[in-house]
Amino acid sequence: MDDASDQRVRVAEPSDAGAIRDIYAPFCESSAVTFEETPPTEAELVERIESTLETYPWLVCEREGEVVGYAYASKLRKRRAYQWVVELSVYVAADARGTGVGRVLYESLFDVLERQGVCDAYAVTTLPNPATVAFHERLGFDRVVDFPAMGYTEGDWHDVAWWRRSIHEKADDPEPITPFSELELVDVDAVARSDE
Repeated sequence: MDDASDQRVRVAEPSDAGAIRDIYAPFCESSAVTFEETPPTEAELVERIESTLETYPWLVCEREGEVVGYAYASKLRKRRAYQWVVELSVYVAADARGTGVGRVLYESLFDVLERQGVCDAYAVTTLPNPATVAFHERLGFDRVVDFPAMGYTEGDWHDVAWWRRSIHEKADDPEPITPFSELELVDVDAVARSDE
C-alpha cells in the first residue's frame, strides 16, 4: 500500500474535468460498473461539477499534485421529502486502487454531508463486483435491496444492489439541508482522514 501522507482531499474545480474524465472513461468503455456507456466530454463534466457544487460536495483526491480519485453526492429523488438523503459515487484511478483513496474520499464526504444535515447516503453498485461490495461493507453500508437483471450493458443483464449508510440522526422536524455552496467549510483537507 502506498504512503497516504502525501494525499490531499479538496473540492473539485472545473479544471479537474480532464483528469476526472481520464479516471471515469474506462469504466464507461470496458466495464459494466456504470451504466453510462459513452464517456462524457470534458465540457459535460465541467457542467456536472459546477451544477453539483451548488447543493452537494464533489471532492477529488490528489497525490503529488495528480488527481487519483473523486467522489460526489447527488440528489436521490426530485421531491422535497427526499432532500435529507443522497446518492454517492466514487471512482479511483487504476493505479491508485487499494491504497485508501476511495476510503478517504468517502469519509470526507460523510463529514461534509453531516455538516449539511444529510441523514442517509445511498450507493448503487452493479453486480457482480466483489471489490466494490467489500468496500461498501468495510465503510459501514448496509445492503438494503438487490434488483435482479436491472440493466443490460456489456452484452449481459446485470443485477444492481442498493446500499445505505446513516450519516446524521433523523430529527422529528428536520431543518432543510444546507447547500454545499453555503456551507462554511474552509478546508476539506481538515475533514479528510488521510493519515489513517
